[in-house]
Amino acid sequence: MFNTLEEAQAFCLDNDIKMIDFMMVDVDGRWRHLTIPVERFNEEVLTDGIGFDGSNYGYAPVEKSDMVFVPDLKSAYFDVFEEIPTLGMIGDVYVIDLPENSRFDQYPRNVVKRAEEYMQELGVATEFCIGPEFEFHVFDHVSFEVEPFGSRYDLDTEQAEWNTGCMDDNLGYKVPHKGGYHMALPTDRLSSFRSRLTMLMEKLGIAVKYHHHEVGGPGQVEIEVEMGTLLEMADKTMMTKYLAKNLAFAEGKSATFMPKPLFEEAGNGMHVHMHLFKNGKPLFYDEKGYSQLSNTALHFMGGILTHIKALCALTNPSTNSYKRLVPGYEAPVTIGFATSNRSSVIRIPAYAKGPLKKRYELRNPDFTCNPYYAFAAILMAGLDGVQKKIDPVKEGFGPYDFNLYDLSPEEQADIKQLPRTLDEALDALESDHDFLTKGDVFSPRLIETWIKRRRKEAARYNQLPQPVEFEMYYDL
Repeated sequence: MFNTLEEAQAFCLDNDIKMIDFMMVDVDGRWRHLTIPVERFNEEVLTDGIGFDGSNYGYAPVEKSDMVFVPDLKSAYFDVFEEIPTLGMIGDVYVIDLPENSRFDQYPRNVVKRAEEYMQELGVATEFCIGPEFEFHVFDHVSFEVEPFGSRYDLDTEQAEWNTGCMDDNLGYKVPHKGGYHMALPTDRLSSFRSRLTMLMEKLGIAVKYHHHEVGGPGQVEIEVEMGTLLEMADKTMMTKYLAKNLAFAEGKSATFMPKPLFEEAGNGMHVHMHLFKNGKPLFYDEKGYSQLSNTALHFMGGILTHIKALCALTNPSTNSYKRLVPGYEAPVTIGFATSNRSSVIRIPAYAKGPLKKRYELRNPDFTCNPYYAFAAILMAGLDGVQKKIDPVKEGFGPYDFNLYDLSPEEQADIKQLPRTLDEALDALESDHDFLTKGDVFSPRLIETWIKRRRKEAARYNQLPQPVEFEMYYDL
């Protein structure tokens, strides 16, 4: 938004800005913030930063946990959800060092920056462009509790088919079970919400391709955005989630990006479209290649598929992630690639023709990930494939141009499978992470911290009795 402090200060004066809000990312991928009065926003803030205790953000402790946040003027935006006129900014984190402060190697934005630098140093490409799809649910009510003596959750949305029999203020037009895809008004109650969200996104420079109701009847929606560079899209992923949650909240609703909030309904994925460019030239296109893909595209794909189990620990890092990665809901369960096949973990869109449009999408990730780590890890896996010239066909990853859900158990056994649990994905990351630490992109301490935190979550989940277990086992 701004190139100089003077531009930012002039904007603040013209728009009666009272507060400057600094948005920082913790290790799990949540935004945290601290706020200063506009009068304290000066050159010193941009050079010396704002001090804070990084140990409370979940990162591995360093010798000194005192860190500084340095805002990025170009990321500035007007926060429409703050009651007091507020200018927000994203930025980077540095550790205090001599003679100059240095980038904190565990901070998510710094990991992405280093990944982009490493790609350019290798000479493989100058830009890794990605485009995530935003699937999420919007509910009218959510409540939950977890106690030693009992656990429960309760979700509701007026448009869900389970409300067809409601006697109060019911006008019908409910969305059928798994029948919400591209549903029109008046059944689609969230169309105006999506349009308002789209307008907010566009104002902040997040270009939207389209929005629609998704398959999940009880309030599942999708917004697809135009592609951009790695750091740009990681920032825009955080911003889109922020806008969606706050707009829903302001309208008396609740938005969640949980992969599988509802049993037997479609889950929320974060399909990631991708392609490489070198000095403006697209690297994924070859008119004579399989599905018009170049050798570079196939090798990049080979790296992703080779490391996909380890990647899942970063792209699908929650216990809930693996309730979505099950057959029957257009979510992948096998490791392979194909054209126009939504049961494959890598799908090559048949409609994406020509050098500039040729791409493929990775379909397993979800929004419980830290997008900076997830996107950087995908890039690192792909670069490893390019360096090693990993051929996905020779490695047995396809192409699988048929419905992978229809295979018999014997046929399924011949195809490599995605992890079925978070623990399985973490096991894979423990044994396969050298591709991430190349070029000092991911620090070993970060990987160690990440695995430790996720193990703790998995252990808590595995030890907690579930209500369905009472249904199945209480009388035995």
